[in-house]
Amino acid sequence: MDLRKLKKLIDLVEASGIAELEITEGEEKVRIAKSIAGAPMMMAPQPQLFHAAAPVAAAPVATAPAEETVPEGHVVRSPMVGTFYRAPAPGAKTFAEVGQSVSAGDTLCIIEAMKLLNEIEADQGGVIKAILVENGQPVEYGEPLFVIG
Repeated sequence: MDLRKLKKLIDLVEASGIAELEITEGEEKVRIAKSIAGAPMMMAPQPQLFHAAAPVAAAPVATAPAEETVPEGHVVRSPMVGTFYRAPAPGAKTFAEVGQSVSAGDTLCIIEAMKLLNEIEADQGGVIKAILVENGQPVEYGEPLFVIG
């Protein structure tokens, strides 16, 4: 908040019958209080309100149903955090399908990170046994993407 605006607010409080004015703009907060002639200006401490959370019992961990069995083989993991795409463009042919033979260096997918499209290549040859991520899904660093057998 600029000084001209603060000066106008102070003049407004002095000229009016109000004793106090508080204004919040975004993260900035200004409080102007008028002192009464002859009375010392004292500010009462503002109580801080904290809401204590009631203790929460640990929720029982639900055992996941038998997860889909991941085929044995070499796992290709995400080298970065981003969004997984199976094709170079919406509606285009996918880079890889289950059952497809791939060679080392073949593009398997794209991971978009910070508006950059990064091609993820097979680091070994073989047949794609599983694709573990859905198209358009966010992925984490080290998350399994493909199984090559």
